Order: sequence, then C-alpha cells, then structure tokens
Amino acid sequence: MTNNANTTPDATPSTTPDLFLVAGATGTVGRQTVRELLSRGHLVRALTRDPDKADFSGFPDGVEVVRGDLADPASLVPALEGVTGLHLITFDGGGFAALETGPEIVELAAKAGVRRITVLNGGGDTPLQDAVMAGDIAWTVLMPVEFMANALEWAQGIRAEDTVREPFVGRLSAMVHEGDIGAVAAVALSEDGHGGKSYLITGPEALTIQDKADALAAARGRGIEVVELTEAQALEQWRAAGQPEEVIGFLLEVYGNTPPEGRTPIGTVAEVTGRPARTFAQWAAENADAFRRV
Repeated sequence: MTNNANTTPDATPSTTPDLFLVAGATGTVGRQTVRELLSRGHLVRALTRDPDKADFSGFPDGVEVVRGDLADPASLVPALEGVTGLHLITFDGGGFAALETGPEIVELAAKAGVRRITVLNGGGDTPLQDAVMAGDIAWTVLMPVEFMANALEWAQGIRAEDTVREPFVGRLSAMVHEGDIGAVAAVALSEDGHGGKSYLITGPEALTIQDKADALAAARGRGIEVVELTEAQALEQWRAAGQPEEVIGFLLEVYGNTPPEGRTPIGTVAEVTGRPARTFAQWAAENADAFRRV
C-alpha cells in the first residue's frame, strides 16, 4: 500500500444515498464495483459507449445505464450530473489505447461536483491516471495483481481434456478475487480517508499453477493434469489464440520473471474493507460450473 504526496481531504458525505458513476462497468472489475456500491446502499450509473450492445446480463436491479465515452469527454456531461464518486479505467473501451483525455475528464468532474475518483491502474503510469493524480479531487489508485478470473482462460481445455497447459508452472502468483478489487474501489469511493493513496491489492496466498489446478479440481469434482510448456510451445499457443505480439512479450516477462509485488500477499483488502481477502478455493467454488464437462 503506497501513500502519495497528494492528500486532498475527502468531503463529508451526505446523509442521503450517494450516486456513483462507474466506467468500464461491464468489465471484470467494473461489474464487481457496481455490485459492491449497490450492496452498500448507494445509487449507481453504469457508463457504456453503446447501451444497445453492452452486456449487462447478470447486473443487479437498480443500475442506471447511461451512454458516454471516456474518449469523448463532452459525452460525459449528462452522466456526471449529481455524481459523488467516479470510477475510471485508463484505456479506451474500443481500441484499448491509453486515454489522453484525463485533463478534460477531471475538469468536467470537478465542475459537476464529484468528490472522489478511483482509477483502475493499467499496469503503469498512464496519461489519464497522471491527470487524476494532478487534480484537486480526492483520488485513489487501485493496483491489483493478477485477477483470479484469469483462470477462466483454462476453462475450455479443462472441460475438453482435463488439462492445463502453461509455461513456468512453478511461478508464484498472489492473485486477487475480482470481487475484492471491487470492494476496495467501493470503499474508496464512498468513505473518507482514502484520498491521495495508491493501493496494491493482492489475494491472501501465493499459489503455483498446480495449486490453482488442484483447487479447481476439488471444486468441480474431477482431476486436472498440469502440462508444462516450453517457451517456444507457449509462444505457439498464444499466437494461435490471436494474442498480439506486445501482449505475448508482456506475458513472457510477467510469467517468467514475476515481480515481488505480484507474488507477495499483503493485507490491503482486510485493511480497507474490514474483512479478509477471498481465497482462490473460494473463487473456484463460485465458478466451478465453468470448468465442468457438459
């Protein structure tokens, strides 16, 4: 957990339910942020570029869906009306390019009376994150390590062959439940005391690929074999799956040389939310059907 110099004090919350605008609301973290805010009794607007095409299946009742595009700040003006807190992502939802519109978004948010902003870190400094941190609105940067939901990439192979095929099978990951990321976001958006802070968010354990496969096997009631790929085999597999070369380079670096923060559990979730971080075994039990043979 890292504190930055900007410690803009949070405003005193009102006694009526606050309204929050969540960008990236259909994403892995955005969905969980929406759920957590609703569970805390708040009002939520889900921002989407195209409401007719967005996948809001499984959303709780009570979410207001609004049109807006972070790459087009003017489109956000109606969506920001009456909003207390704003959750942002740093990449364009269309082409996944780093957003350059941070200064305009921060200015519009300030004019609308937004009191708190959370930013889901995109793997390093980005223009939007830099703009938020340079602004006068109380900000919190969320820096999660590997998502537990990434294990869904194994689902097809497990269902078809009871097999996980990966390189670097001994690597450790302190992977985090996406619901815990959403919970930290919801607290930072709705409570005082989190302005000017950057939170590294991990799960409670450092796990190998075999550890994860064993947890999935227990959850679905059927064994799973782990097959270790060479780097060359991994490259072939990723390219066959259509992964861009820059993504493949990133995967080789992160999987082959996982930095300490990616494999060292810390207590951010418990410190911020007041409850322990969820284990991968819990995640596996929640998602067991995705890994069962039909």
